[in-house]
Amino acid sequence: MLLGALLGIGVASAAPPPNEQEALKLSQAAIGRTLGDHHFVNTAGQPVALSELRGRPLVVSLVYTSCHDTCPTITNQLSRMLPIARDALGAGRFRVVSIGFDAPNDTPERMRAYARSRGAGADEWLFLSADAATIEVLTRELGFQYFPSPRGFDHIAQTTVVDSNGRVYRQVYGDSFEPPALVEPLKELVFGTGMKSGNVSGWAEGIRLFCTVYDPASGRYRFDYSLFVTLIVGVMSLGAVAIFIVRAWRHSPAPEVSRRTDTR
Repeated sequence: MLLGALLGIGVASAAPPPNEQEALKLSQAAIGRTLGDHHFVNTAGQPVALSELRGRPLVVSLVYTSCHDTCPTITNQLSRMLPIARDALGAGRFRVVSIGFDAPNDTPERMRAYARSRGAGADEWLFLSADAATIEVLTRELGFQYFPSPRGFDHIAQTTVVDSNGRVYRQVYGDSFEPPALVEPLKELVFGTGMKSGNVSGWAEGIRLFCTVYDPASGRYRFDYSLFVTLIVGVMSLGAVAIFIVRAWRHSPAPEVSRRTDTR
């Protein structure tokens, strides 16, 4: 029961009830897998290739527009989480896509109406449609299981974090989750990218991200100055020790060189 609630899989299915342990196993097996360069259509009817979205972390949510339970709840949750993530990471650090997996019905028009009904679709958040063949391959790559049911579909409640190279990095389960479940994987990806930069701004950015922590009381991320101060004090202490060692070495007496007297 606990796993079923976590994954959001129903039991009143037309097909045999999904094996929850197997669904979780397949979902976890997707981690590290590189997604193919699939092609979609956005709500304006324009083509979008998955390769166009690489270069930044990507949050992927699979939904179907006639869903009245889990999908809208996950979309609403993302709407609440994204401003928190942007506050912590900065604007333009990641993208989000919601993809309709009910291929015959999740048309660009219906995806647009779905986004509007949820108050979603802000900047860097795309709602996409695809053909059945693309959905079949994509859901397999993401480890996303779904089954026809009298209500539409029973499916795993899964949000996937993909790295900037198109590899599955983390799975977030359930239709309700705390901000760190989504923000922390994004921080790890953005932080890793920032610290590889050898310039000063890259290191400063890394410090900012490292010192940004989640505050449960406010439900937001904040800059933890104590971590920053501790880091600065540590650097200053190491610097002081280094200066002391250098000065001690410079002022130490030179070693005496023994001289032999020629008595011949």
